[in-house]
Amino acid sequence: MTAVGESVDVVLLTKDSERVLRRCVESIYRNVPVAQLIVVDGYSKDNTLQIITEFDDKYHNVKVVMDRGNRATARQKGIEHVTAEWFLFVDSDVVLCRDWYKKAKKYIQPDVGAVWGIEVWSTITNPKTLRLFLTTTRKIFEVRGGTHDTLIRTSSIKDIKIPPDLHVFEDSYIKDWIAGKGYRVVACYSPFCIHYRPEQVWTLRGSLGLIAEAFEYGSPQLISRLLLAYGFYTVYSVYQMLNS
Repeated sequence: MTAVGESVDVVLLTKDSERVLRRCVESIYRNVPVAQLIVVDGYSKDNTLQIITEFDDKYHNVKVVMDRGNRATARQKGIEHVTAEWFLFVDSDVVLCRDWYKKAKKYIQPDVGAVWGIEVWSTITNPKTLRLFLTTTRKIFEVRGGTHDTLIRTSSIKDIKIPPDLHVFEDSYIKDWIAGKGYRVVACYSPFCIHYRPEQVWTLRGSLGLIAEAFEYGSPQLISRLLLAYGFYTVYSVYQMLNS
């Protein structure tokens, strides 16, 4: 087994993220040995940067990078500031599970370029729904990738140039890039993160908007492979809306 360094960089994308941000960053420092926390912020107007400053005052290893672009340009900037052998993408509206890094290390082999921890929506409590959700989400990752909580071998991605128009499917590009370098991308059920999706998702307009966004940015081949899974997400979103 290839050893992972004693600490890893974490790349965190933020923009008006105060809703879940404090819990998110607390879970990062509690469950990951952070070399540096690289925050790529989209010029937040809420308390996002104030919260980040609190953690820098405590840990003294936060770097803030500003970006006016989209998820593609923000991830590219984050990657360019990574110096550790491995780094972790974390979204600002998730909370990492206990011992996230310890659990992820078990999957590291010489041919592994990334380890993806599955996301679990915070609103799912029914065991049967959870099982169906996990199966569906795993299948979606196998098609398009994901970056909610993903540990990446830096050498597999250091020379990547993410197309700046990939606002939605930049995660698919990253996954395919790593695979193109000859590495495996491992998807697992543990570790995982809890995803606190914004309330507007649980509206008909919000759920349909996500699908419309996917059609706008995704290729026909990719969309056709995701159609059934996205249909499940829409049905669940409508169900959540009706029962909220």
